[in-house]
Amino acid sequence: MTQVARLEFVGPVAVVTVDNPPVNTIDATVRASLTEVLQRLERVGEARAAILICSGNTFFSGADINEFEGPPREEEYRTLFNRIEALPFAVTAAMHGTVMGGGLEIALACHHRIALATTRFALPEVTLGIIPGAGGTQRLPRLIGVEQALNLVISATPVDAATAVKLGFLDQIVDGDLRTAALVYAQAFLDRGGQVRRTRAMTVDPASATAEIVERATQTALRRYPHRQAALTAIDAIAASARLPFDAGLRYETELVNRAKGTIESKGAIHAFFAERATRKIPGLDSATVARPVRKAGIVGAGTMGGGIAICFANAGMPVTVVDATEAALKRGLANVGKTYESMVRRGRLTPDEMAKRMALINGSLDYSELSDSDVVIEAVFESMDLKKQIFAQLDSLTRPGTVLATNTSSLDIGEVAKATRRPGDVIGLHFFSPANVMPLLEVVRTPDTSDTTIRTAIELARSLKKTPVLAKVCYGFIGNRMMEGYGREALRIVLEGATPGQVDTALENWGMAMGILAVFDMAGIDVGVNVHNANADKYPPDPTYYAADQALHAAGRLGQKNGKGFYRYEPGDRARHDDPVVLEIIRARARELGVSQRNHTDEEIVERCVYPLLNEGMRILEEGVALRAGDVDAVWTLGYGFPRWRGGPMFYADTIGLRTLEQGILKYREQFGPMHWEPAALLTQLAQSGRTLKDWQANRTGGGA
Repeated sequence: MTQVARLEFVGPVAVVTVDNPPVNTIDATVRASLTEVLQRLERVGEARAAILICSGNTFFSGADINEFEGPPREEEYRTLFNRIEALPFAVTAAMHGTVMGGGLEIALACHHRIALATTRFALPEVTLGIIPGAGGTQRLPRLIGVEQALNLVISATPVDAATAVKLGFLDQIVDGDLRTAALVYAQAFLDRGGQVRRTRAMTVDPASATAEIVERATQTALRRYPHRQAALTAIDAIAASARLPFDAGLRYETELVNRAKGTIESKGAIHAFFAERATRKIPGLDSATVARPVRKAGIVGAGTMGGGIAICFANAGMPVTVVDATEAALKRGLANVGKTYESMVRRGRLTPDEMAKRMALINGSLDYSELSDSDVVIEAVFESMDLKKQIFAQLDSLTRPGTVLATNTSSLDIGEVAKATRRPGDVIGLHFFSPANVMPLLEVVRTPDTSDTTIRTAIELARSLKKTPVLAKVCYGFIGNRMMEGYGREALRIVLEGATPGQVDTALENWGMAMGILAVFDMAGIDVGVNVHNANADKYPPDPTYYAADQALHAAGRLGQKNGKGFYRYEPGDRARHDDPVVLEIIRARARELGVSQRNHTDEEIVERCVYPLLNEGMRILEEGVALRAGDVDAVWTLGYGFPRWRGGPMFYADTIGLRTLEQGILKYREQFGPMHWEPAALLTQLAQSGRTLKDWQANRTGGGA
């Protein structure tokens, strides 16, 4: 067995060092190795104190998430942690880096906890649909009270070392060499003749566990995690620490965590986690291909997207030059960048000095030659093929071979754009999502000519920019926007049939979408969608009702939030949406012109008609090879379009409800509305009729994965 835990003695102090790169996950090997060390410590009797410390960049980062999909392993963790706590001498956890989940739980089982000032701590389990399951719900409230334990677990947000000391689960912040500081701490404890302080022996302060406190936490959980149960389950477990003895509390925690692991919420969230991690694995890309270094960037276009992308580079510490055609546009764009940073300072996310350093990395220019020494140039102008080709021809002549020439287009044929250059291998799509400095998704779109080196460079650049890259092939709308077509189509058709925008959006939000699609259209700008559809009219079916509702609002001068009136009415300076009877008059007038009958709609119908086309188009994307994996489609929609993570993403959800159910639903609406928009994808029909799942299909393909 690999020994990842090393034991040595410094006088009477046993130093247990774990080295399990890259992030010291508490996997089966670590648990077995620590168990052997504990057996020796129990047997030999040399130690009067012990230190638990990790090599590398972090203390234990958490439990082994790869075990989450298998049989429950929490009992192994609890047994190990209880054994540490039962040692007859004091064990000090010496921590650094990011101490998450099981990593914090093992520290809570130690008798003392010290850390470097830069250490951060969190119990993020509820975001994965589960709860801390290795004693965390019982030990933490014994150290800091039920109320603070509830706050930490429900927020799932990391806290720094200073906050940890204030809360009471960290004893001391140390500086310098962590091992040396831990030895000094342990020896000082011995010199004081201190007694072993076991967390399990502590009692919970009843004043921290009143009914009012628990109810307040429950209301917070309901607001923060609508439609989900894990946070409520965690509240149940933590509140139990105030009424149950420790061992009974552990048994109750075990019951609850095992129940949580079996929920769709947990399965979906864990699937989404793995799907996002898998996006950087590119089947067929030569592993020997090395990314070109990106040290300096250029951006063409100082609008909303260009400015947001510039912030991404500045936040990553890279100098970036933004070029625009006019002085006015450039000044306006840089001013908006400044306003974004000023907002971050006001909210405490940046210091004024940090803002100044980042702003200094962003240079504005009217001269394309300023981009000549860039390692990557991203074009972010409006959706005009002629304009983009003109820009790329200019970039081709100015930049050196090997410079990545990227377009932020959301729909245009990037292969056609690349024809304007003499080096199509350097051309790729980098589709950022708005606001670019916030949204974590980056669609990386390759043409048939894009080189492996360019693809690898784009994937690695995404890491530097803290984005999750999803590779796609060229097609209209790529992955996300292509799937959006059917989703938006049905929402607009439903309001054309008489439903109110509020009814449609509320049904979708109650189902789990972060924002209803009509509110999204208002936020993005109704004119943006109308212009795209008008420019690509040849790509849509000959249906006069297709996206007719937004066309009607646009014709009436309703552009969305930007002018205070779209599908909803907005007050100045407020994005809260208000129902507007004028909208209903406009849309119903258009329905009369088109001969669309008015009818009532249930929430179930609204969800099915909007979501089923989205799933069906995802099937087509997979059968055409536009996306590498079903999990890539899921990552696009959970990261970029507000699809509920706890449902796993569209493709995971399709498997959840059953492909036969999805096929039958589409056939039901085909019978009602005809085959123009309601035809099951060939892959869906094939899998549904053979009784297979997408997971089965994916497992049989090269690359497998999520």
